[in-house]
Amino acid sequence: MARVCLFFLVLCFVLYMAGMAESTVARHSKPTDFIQASCRATRYPALCVQCLSHYASAIKQSDRQLAQTALSVNLARVRSAAAYVAKMTKVRGIKGKEYQAVKDCIENMGDSMDRLSQSVRELGHMGQAVGQDFMWHMSNVQTWVSAALTDENTCLDGFDGHAMDGNVKAAVNRRVTNVAQVTSNALALVNRFASKHQATTALEKP
Repeated sequence: MARVCLFFLVLCFVLYMAGMAESTVARHSKPTDFIQASCRATRYPALCVQCLSHYASAIKQSDRQLAQTALSVNLARVRSAAAYVAKMTKVRGIKGKEYQAVKDCIENMGDSMDRLSQSVRELGHMGQAVGQDFMWHMSNVQTWVSAALTDENTCLDGFDGHAMDGNVKAAVNRRVTNVAQVTSNALALVNRFASKHQATTALEKP
C-alpha cells in the first residue's frame, strides 16, 4: 500500500513539474515565436516573418489562421504590384517590346489576383471540414496558389533576354520577384497546414 501511495505521489509531482515547465515556456514565449518556427518551412523565411509578424496576435498558434493570413497578405501584395506594373505602360520612351511585355504582365497579375482571391474565399469558407471534404477544399487552394505563382513567373519570363534590359525591366522584375517570393511562402504554409491536418486526423483514427 505504501508503495502505491509513493508511486502516485511521484506521478503527481512529475505532472505538476511538467505543467509548471509548460506554463513557464508559455509565459516567456513571444507572439512571433510560432510564426518564426512556421516560416522555417518556407523558401524565404526572413520575408515570411517580415510579412506575418504584424498579425501575430490574430494568428496565435493556429496553422489555419497562419495560412489564411499568408494568403490575404499575398493577395494585397499582388494587387499593389499589379497597380505598379500598370503604371509602367505610361513610362516615357517605353519601347514596343517593353510595352507588350508589360501588357502581358498586367494580364498575368490579374490572373494571379483572381486565383488568390478564390483561395482566400475557399479557405475562409471551409469551416470545420474534415476527411475527404477537407482535402477537396485544400486541393483547390493548393492548385490555385500554385497557378498564381506560375502566372507571376510567366510575367517575369516575358522580360527575358538582353534586348529587354532597361529601367522598365528592372522595375518590374524587382516588384514581381518579391511578390512571387511571397506567393511561394504562402503556398508552403498552405501545404504545411494541409499536411499537419492530415497527420493529426490520422492519429485520431482508432
